[in-house]
Amino acid sequence: MTAPASALSTEDVLRLLRDGELSVEGRLVDASNATLYCEVTLADVTAACVYKPIAGERPLWDFPDGTLAARELAAYVVSEASGWDVVPPTVMRDGPYGTGMCQLWIEADETVDLAALVRSPAEPLRRMAVFDAVINNADRKGGHLLPLADGHVYGVDHGICFSVDDKLRTLLWGWRGQPLTEEAMDVLAGLRIALDGELGEALDELLTVREVDATRRRVRRLLKSRRHPQPSGDWPPMPWPPF
Repeated sequence: MTAPASALSTEDVLRLLRDGELSVEGRLVDASNATLYCEVTLADVTAACVYKPIAGERPLWDFPDGTLAARELAAYVVSEASGWDVVPPTVMRDGPYGTGMCQLWIEADETVDLAALVRSPAEPLRRMAVFDAVINNADRKGGHLLPLADGHVYGVDHGICFSVDDKLRTLLWGWRGQPLTEEAMDVLAGLRIALDGELGEALDELLTVREVDATRRRVRRLLKSRRHPQPSGDWPPMPWPPF
C-alpha cells in the first residue's frame, strides 16, 4: 500500500526512509543538483520520497564540494529541535547512486498562490523566517515552500545553509526589523541550550566546527536583538530567480 505521511509517526517515517528499499521513479529536472523522485518500501508500507545523491551535487564556489546533503540533514535536525516542523523528515542513507539525502515527499496544496503566500502574514511563514535566520539559508525561493491544505507550510532545499558568512537570502523579509514573537524567543532560547548539548553534537557530525559555532552566534544574536534580522547589505537579499 502507499502510505500518506499523515498515516505514519515521525519515528516510523524515519525508519522507512532509512531502511526501506529505494526505487527511482523519475528525476525532478528543474533542480540544479540530481534530485530523484523515488518510492521507498519497508515491509508492506510504501511512501514517496526525494533522494539526492552526493555524487549528483553540482560544485559551488562558496560551499565545499560534497556537503549539500549533510546540510539538508542538518536543517532537519534544527527543525526538529525547534519543534516547528519546518523541514520534512530527512535521513542520510545509501541508495542506487551512492550515499545521499532522502526526504519524505510532501504533496503540497497546488491551489495555493505562492506569490500571494510569500507576501502574507501567515504565522508558519514567520516561524520559517526565524528558522532561516538560524540556519543562514542562502536560497529561500517561493518554490521551496510547500503549503498544505491545513495551513502548515514545509520548507525544502536546504543544501546551501549554515555558511559561516552572512548569506541570508530569502523572499520572507516581510517581518524585517520587527520584534520577534514570544514564541520565537522561547524557541531560540531552547535552541541556545540545545546547541551546547545534543543538538550541537548532532550538528558536529554534519557541519564543520566553525559552522556550528556560527549557528550558535546567530541564535545568540537573535536573542540579544529580539528582532527579525535586516538584510546585511553584503549579500543579495533576494534569491534569483525568486520562484
